[in-house]
Amino acid sequence: MSNENYVLGVDVGGTFTDLALVRLDDGSTIYHKTPSTPHDPSEAVARGIKELLENSAVPASAIKYFGHGTTVATNALIVGKVAKTALITTDGFRDILEIRRQRQPHNYDIRMAKPTPPVPRHLRLEVRERTYLFGRENIAPDETVISSHVDLLKAEGVDSVAICFLHAYHNSAHEERIADLIRAAFPEVFVCASHEVMAEFREYERISTTVLNASLGPVMISYLSNLEASAKSIGVVAPKILQSNGGVASPREAGNNPVRTLASGPAAGVTGAAHLSTNANFPDIITFDVGGTSTDVCLIQNGEALIAREREFNGYPVRFPMTDVHSVGAGGGSIAWVDSGGFLHVGPRSAGADPGPACYGLGGDEPTVTDANVVLGRLRQDALLGGRMPIEAALARNAIEEKIARPMGLNIEEAAEGILTILNENMMQAIRVISVEQGFDPRNFALSAFGGAGPLLAARLAGELGISTILVPEGPGLLCALGLLVADVRSDFSLTKILNLTEIDCDTVNKAFNEIEMETNQWFDKEGIDSELRRINRAVDMRYVGQSHELTVQVPNGKLTAASLEELADSFRLEHERVYGYATNAPLQLVTFRSVAKASITSPPEYLPSKEKSKTEEAIIEVRPVYFGSTGGFVDCPVYDRTKLAPGSVLNGPAIVEQMDTTTVLPPEQKLSCDLNGNLVITIG
Repeated sequence: MSNENYVLGVDVGGTFTDLALVRLDDGSTIYHKTPSTPHDPSEAVARGIKELLENSAVPASAIKYFGHGTTVATNALIVGKVAKTALITTDGFRDILEIRRQRQPHNYDIRMAKPTPPVPRHLRLEVRERTYLFGRENIAPDETVISSHVDLLKAEGVDSVAICFLHAYHNSAHEERIADLIRAAFPEVFVCASHEVMAEFREYERISTTVLNASLGPVMISYLSNLEASAKSIGVVAPKILQSNGGVASPREAGNNPVRTLASGPAAGVTGAAHLSTNANFPDIITFDVGGTSTDVCLIQNGEALIAREREFNGYPVRFPMTDVHSVGAGGGSIAWVDSGGFLHVGPRSAGADPGPACYGLGGDEPTVTDANVVLGRLRQDALLGGRMPIEAALARNAIEEKIARPMGLNIEEAAEGILTILNENMMQAIRVISVEQGFDPRNFALSAFGGAGPLLAARLAGELGISTILVPEGPGLLCALGLLVADVRSDFSLTKILNLTEIDCDTVNKAFNEIEMETNQWFDKEGIDSELRRINRAVDMRYVGQSHELTVQVPNGKLTAASLEELADSFRLEHERVYGYATNAPLQLVTFRSVAKASITSPPEYLPSKEKSKTEEAIIEVRPVYFGSTGGFVDCPVYDRTKLAPGSVLNGPAIVEQMDTTTVLPPEQKLSCDLNGNLVITIG
């Protein structure tokens, strides 16, 4: 064992922490799950790594790479456990955070309360300075106020400072100077300037992103310090942290830019699903990641996840490229309840890991989706997680009977089926948001089901959406952890320069890209990436003159020519027609130049199926009664051990396939086959 090399992926979820250990010699994977520790997620990570290494008899020194996905930044925002933050901005602009944009969540309710500003007004301090875009001489910052500002920050016990000056994306000199002064006078405070976080125009979005980054900085740095210390004590290499864009970065980078990790958890699953489905010749998929507390869905086309430039967190925008994942509060731990009018609801409240569903026997007495599946026979009646988590089926029946069946005048099975029906509607709506509402027909995609409950719930959902194929990867409950192992090192850079296409030449455009790629290569150097591994992808945001929003167009690498600019204009018009249904020959503007830095630093070998042939019948664990709505009652259903299903095995529904991290349900009239990549491929008739 000591001469073998491994890579480790660890993903922290709200209920469980998932781990995947891959041997580089042959691609064999060892999976492990352990309950999360919300008070300090690094505790579950350390415990899980120790358990995994013990169980697999792998020495810590054999791990050559450690990828980590985290929800620390997201959870800190949700519960309000962020650093006390101050803002230093241009004189007259302190109230941008409260003025916000004209658009409201509900257009016809002018009384809608706005979210609490992340920085109270008395900590929003101003400096007389001004950077102008056109033809006027800049006003240097008034440095005489910095001393009194610092005294106030110290007296208030501020932990972090955000600096955001007007037009700093165009010229960052004023921000750099004030940041240097603050760091010199108050070295223990976390300082971030907007040009370091987001060098783009749109003042509200830039100030919001910078302030949230500042408020999360001390929280993330503390967590990552604990994580690195734990890894060092175990003897494991320092982790790489997954960002919202699907790429990983060093702990230093993640600590300085924590807003880039706000969608880290969902991005891990998407990255893993894209990798595995492309290898299985399904490049167009909709990911269906169902955990204990939420469901995350994302559309992948040609092996690449759709990217969103901006998302809201706690009511405030964060402008940074991230996988376009849509989440709903629906998962295995979602609580079912009946309202005062007698109507059934599922979620968004979740039983979480503690006390968990009623069937866990840990004190929970509210019925959940997991309890419904136990009652219907779709989950084992004695234990989950390969026997490590005992299940008490009687407690599940009692909870559903008392809280759902009796109040609604139903029998227990009808109540359990009703819970899954409501849950399914919530999940269908989530998929429509990322497909139909963006112009994509879900029937043209396969459904990649993963997470602890994805394969359990996928068949019914796919059938109602008209999706004909479901892909269940080898380790669906731990795909997020595996996704961390195939993610590139990545960072996104942007630079706003508003240029009319008819008034510039190719030299101007080349100069803009050279400027941003200088920063890109500096980042590569800091991350220690060898020159032969570096890849840079270019893009530019474009619009018609007079438009207020842009579309992103890919740009070829290398020196651009006059012909390249014509091709750029043609590409924009094609994209505009695809998105909006029309295009014109009106004048165009280049707005924001983008550079995506990538490097592949680890790539586990492809899955090698077992050469041993076994009869499908030998994989049967038991036959138990399982309830299906389509049959109107219980049917005797064979239950298979997935680890004993050989490539090429074919099952006809109804059937249940069990493994350590999940259960796959195959209803009547559906067919399942095991492919050569280790996936279960379900065909819906």
